[in-house]
Amino acid sequence: MPSDREVRDRRRAAIREILLHDEPVHHQHALVNRLRERGFAATQSNVSRDLRDIGAVRHEGQYMIPSWTQSEDAAFRKVVPFIRKVNPGGPNLLLIVTDPGAGPAVAQAIQEDQWPDLVGTVDGHNSVLLVLDNFLFQKLVYQRIRHYLGMEFVKLDNEDEDEDGEEPEDGEEGEGEE
Repeated sequence: MPSDREVRDRRRAAIREILLHDEPVHHQHALVNRLRERGFAATQSNVSRDLRDIGAVRHEGQYMIPSWTQSEDAAFRKVVPFIRKVNPGGPNLLLIVTDPGAGPAVAQAIQEDQWPDLVGTVDGHNSVLLVLDNFLFQKLVYQRIRHYLGMEFVKLDNEDEDEDGEEPEDGEEGEGEE
């Protein structure tokens, strides 16, 4: 019998497959239904955590996995051990604090991976300033770096509480849609 971790990992792989190759997913309950069709017992809370942990975001009304989170051999993953912390600065800036002397290497790895919506980087001896296109991508990059560092998920100060889109929209009852 598979362990809980094995089940979770298989469910997350199925979510990646659905998001990358199937029709767009607009609501978490739709993803729960697609997982059930594939034989996975899933709840909305499981799916919500899985989406967060695999780096999926809801953008323009649908869930997606940005291309830069997919590669296991990305240059950035190789420099993660040199990162000490990451701090948001305003709605579209992130400051990455690195080991002394590692700032240029971390900035170069990020540039090599060509993260979408990254406007630019400014590296120092022990830091990298990321300039991102908007708050959505600041949030995404912030959470992914924290995930790589083994840190817990946190809400940013200007992040909406109901951002997962699971609340019924005006005029919807929340039941029987699709």
